[in-house]
Amino acid sequence: MTIVTIPTQPFAGQQPGTSGLRKKVVVFQQPHYLENFVQALFDSLEGAAGQTLVLGGDGRFHNRAAVQTILRMAAAKGFGRVLVGRGGILSTPAVSCVIRKHRAYGGIVLSASHNPGGPEGDFGIKYNVGNGGPAPEKVTEAVHARTKELRSYRISDAAAPDFDRPGTATIEQTAVEVIDPVADYAALMREVFDFDAIRGLFARGFRVRCDAMSAVGGPYAKAILEGELGAPAGTVVNAEPLPDFGDLHPDPNPVNAEDLIAHMAAADAPDFGCATDGDADRNMIVGRNFPVAPSDSLALLAAHATVVPRYAKGLAGIARSMPTSTAADRVAQALGIPCFETPTGWKFFGNLLDAGRATLCGEESYGTGSDHVREKDGLWAILFWLNILAVRGGSVESLVRAHWAQYGRNYYSRHDYEAVDSAAANALMAELRAQLPGLAGQRLNERRVALADDFAYTDPVDGSTASRQGVRVIFEDGSRIVYRLSGTGTEGATLRVYLEMYEADPARQDVPTQTALAPLITAAGALARIEQHTGRATPSVVT
Repeated sequence: MTIVTIPTQPFAGQQPGTSGLRKKVVVFQQPHYLENFVQALFDSLEGAAGQTLVLGGDGRFHNRAAVQTILRMAAAKGFGRVLVGRGGILSTPAVSCVIRKHRAYGGIVLSASHNPGGPEGDFGIKYNVGNGGPAPEKVTEAVHARTKELRSYRISDAAAPDFDRPGTATIEQTAVEVIDPVADYAALMREVFDFDAIRGLFARGFRVRCDAMSAVGGPYAKAILEGELGAPAGTVVNAEPLPDFGDLHPDPNPVNAEDLIAHMAAADAPDFGCATDGDADRNMIVGRNFPVAPSDSLALLAAHATVVPRYAKGLAGIARSMPTSTAADRVAQALGIPCFETPTGWKFFGNLLDAGRATLCGEESYGTGSDHVREKDGLWAILFWLNILAVRGGSVESLVRAHWAQYGRNYYSRHDYEAVDSAAANALMAELRAQLPGLAGQRLNERRVALADDFAYTDPVDGSTASRQGVRVIFEDGSRIVYRLSGTGTEGATLRVYLEMYEADPARQDVPTQTALAPLITAAGALARIEQHTGRATPSVVT
């Protein structure tokens, strides 16, 4: 076995976004493309020699080939040990769990999250640091800078070992240990939740339909829900991870998880519906004919957190991304704890969690988590809901309606305009930003603007800053319109428009969401001239 140096040339556009580097599979299949990025990453890591690296992904197309390459490059880098999930499989929250449990130097996650898979689909790679969370911007910026100057990469000429069976092999001086992808994560869930209470729920005949969307969450959900908690066989559907996700779009929202929505609207619907996404870090919760908005889910989990053993002593604080609705803020105020507003991207929660200033955190894009790991965690959220239902009783709908009655309802929706021409999307945002100084005091569709800005954030722990994180238009009645460009797509740009309106009166909390938000939707389209810039009269996806 020999470590060889391969000449290469830089590739343009290898800049990690909020969730790493995502491109089409065919882009990653180019000779040297993955190797260049991995070498740039390894060159940016100091003190990695002899350390432990965690490696795994969501099983999408190109996952196995990427694992083989990275194992050989990790050996060339001089890592002492690589923990790789059996079959190359590890969910994103499981990677975080394994890093933390084994005190690894860091980990590589191979996933494009909720993006489509298969040969024509998307692939992604991101790096998580020693706390288990996504690399901060200083690391991703260093990696990007290195990609632009790279002229060679180092790789072992040895064949990658078999990673389909547990055991340990060696490449060069690096031990490659194949681990059970579920074991460490399942052990952590036993510590967090009252498994006896949840077992009792299933023993009483409580029925669940959990759709893993043919993605990596399946093995975890089957092992825990069916294997440990006593849910009947078949509770978890689409449970086998497939390279193309069975032609499903592994994004757990009412549009893409339409099969789950249909089952939950049937006359014989289960008591509880749920889904996880491509890498199992997102979740969707559905009652009988009653989808739960992600922002409401975060707020409700916070309000009932003390029924879960890990959070029995209360929460230190809540953190939410800026576009996420302010429902969680109202719970935090009632509990007398802070609610932090951060930019979009899970990495911004890490410092708050590490410093003990926040316990629960969430994003509007079906991501919820806590200080048990440093990633959002889909199955954790599902177990949290089941723990609450086991203790509080009632149904999903009754819990949510009781929450609205106590705290008020935040009508909330996200309108996505996908694959928009990048130049047109940037022009739209530039035009919006130019209007900001004069918006305060103006009326938009009968609402007076109280504040209009481009959200900026100063981390209360380390003082780091992030600017230009999304345009906010906040009205005097607390309603909001937020515009931002997403970094998770692989074609063109995705314009996201977030709309929020608060309603305290329980008698007015049953209006269909899009009807309640209609005046804001009209105002948002007119202010940003969305149709004129994008050519789109309607959004691609409404959630």
